[in-house]
Amino acid sequence: MAYDYALVHLKYTIPLAGLLTFILKPILTKLDLYKTLTLIVVAFVATLPWDSYLIRHGIWTYPPDSIAGPRLFGVPAEELFFFVIQTYITSMLYILLNKPVLHSQFLTNNHDSSPKLRWMRTIGQVFLVGCVAAGASLVKKGGEGTYLGLILIWACPFALLSWTLSGHFLVRLPLVCVATPIIVPTVYLWIVDELALGRGTWAIESGTKLGLRLWGSLELEEAIFFLVTNALIVFGMVALDRGVAILYTFPEMFPFVPEVPSPSLLFKAIRLDSAKYDMARVSGIREAVVTLRRKSRSFYLASAVFPGRLRLDLVLLYSFCRVADDLIDESPTENEALTWIQKLTTYLDLVYGSDDQSPSTSTAREFIEENFPRATRSALELLPVKLLPSGPLYELLEGFRMDLSFNRTDSQRRDDRFPIKDEADLKLYAHHVASTVGELCLRLVFHHSNEKLPQDKESTLVIAAQTMGHALQYVNIARDILVDSEMGRVYLPTNWLEDEKLTPQDIIKQPKQPKVEKLRQRLLDHAFKEYERSRSTMDILPREVRGPLIVAVESYMEIGRVLRERRGVPSKTRKGRATVPRSRRIWVAWKNLWAE
Repeated sequence: MAYDYALVHLKYTIPLAGLLTFILKPILTKLDLYKTLTLIVVAFVATLPWDSYLIRHGIWTYPPDSIAGPRLFGVPAEELFFFVIQTYITSMLYILLNKPVLHSQFLTNNHDSSPKLRWMRTIGQVFLVGCVAAGASLVKKGGEGTYLGLILIWACPFALLSWTLSGHFLVRLPLVCVATPIIVPTVYLWIVDELALGRGTWAIESGTKLGLRLWGSLELEEAIFFLVTNALIVFGMVALDRGVAILYTFPEMFPFVPEVPSPSLLFKAIRLDSAKYDMARVSGIREAVVTLRRKSRSFYLASAVFPGRLRLDLVLLYSFCRVADDLIDESPTENEALTWIQKLTTYLDLVYGSDDQSPSTSTAREFIEENFPRATRSALELLPVKLLPSGPLYELLEGFRMDLSFNRTDSQRRDDRFPIKDEADLKLYAHHVASTVGELCLRLVFHHSNEKLPQDKESTLVIAAQTMGHALQYVNIARDILVDSEMGRVYLPTNWLEDEKLTPQDIIKQPKQPKVEKLRQRLLDHAFKEYERSRSTMDILPREVRGPLIVAVESYMEIGRVLRERRGVPSKTRKGRATVPRSRRIWVAWKNLWAE
């Protein structure tokens, strides 16, 4: 026995697989492993007879001194392991790059897709059919084109099936998420293959190959083989992700989706007629994702590790909060802003019901159409009101009403222009605009979690979420002192300013003066005290969501830490606002998930 082929795995494939597993372990879910195992089984079953044919007909050969000996249908054990390890490596890289992507936004159908997209799908189908025909012709002819022909007639039907089912979805995905997990493993395996061919670990019969080499000992056919197989793996992952996205996106058609969907349920989703898609919902999800990426990169990063429908509902909740805030914040007058608050209150009355009327979805939809700008409608229509209590949403509107105090110009109420008089006002404001959102997020967690908590633990967590909301809002205020001053707003307590012999107008005129930095640090001290009061309570969260929620909190508190260190980088979207470097945000997320 010899171990040259086994050494290839020990030196090159297993270490890479181990590295990817180490990086991904904190964010790998049962669903990720299920999809990977599914593709490994498919790759093994589909490749074994083809590989066996090549070996039995002498197209591939293995010197006796390069393999250990055990075979299945003539295929060496080391080659069988290659089916598994290559699929695993490419799948892991695909999962890593696609974690931040909310796949629901890329669902489409013929009505939604452009003529260009439809043509791309058709051209792809014609090309793959042509490749199958070319492969059959090469095999029939025999001789030097045999190996290339066998690659084409084996691989292209699988690619054609995947492309037909998921081509529209695939081309809408970010290019880096599709191309990178194809190209990077392909180039890596080209290098490994070139080394192995050069050492004689395996060989291709000279009468069945074209004799062209990409470089060194790397045969053209081998280069095409690794490119095609990695493309097949990625195409397979895309098809599975499309099926999962369909299950999560359309609760009306799929009311219950287990943590790991059965193959039959996935197949049903993949085969669902795209004409039945609720594209208004998909369009609303797209708008919500754009809002999230533009307004809160920390929450966008954290949302990537929330499971299934919980992630979708959290994104839709955040979108509503941002749209409501923007409607009021961007109003040119106080009266117009108050009008928006009244309209939002009426909307909540319609969807939740009030003392004199029952909830009415249809009436609420008509009200939205008549009273809100088109760009904001989906945020209201898709708010998962059936899963949320109404109280925190009404309280959120009260927080927006407090913001309006800063816009007052009439002499009778000018004294109330800066409503944050002391720490009690500061806490009240934070409760209205942040603690409410924390409670709403928790309610979604309680609904979607597989682990149901007793009522007393839920109540404890709600109180902790409200306290943590204070901490996060204090960090937000500390970060935005300059930005808020440009809007004529000062959220620092007035009695704190008096301690430093300052007035709110002094902050507006000179937001960068040294005393402001002292006040910022004082506010951050309060933020971290509230954080420390509530952080340990998060340990009683259901395990499946504990890590993601901790990441969401820690990602935001990291803003406070960089403000303490004075190492923040300027925001690309908001002048005067510091943010956490991307690499540091990723490290915070990975570190906290590993700890869980």
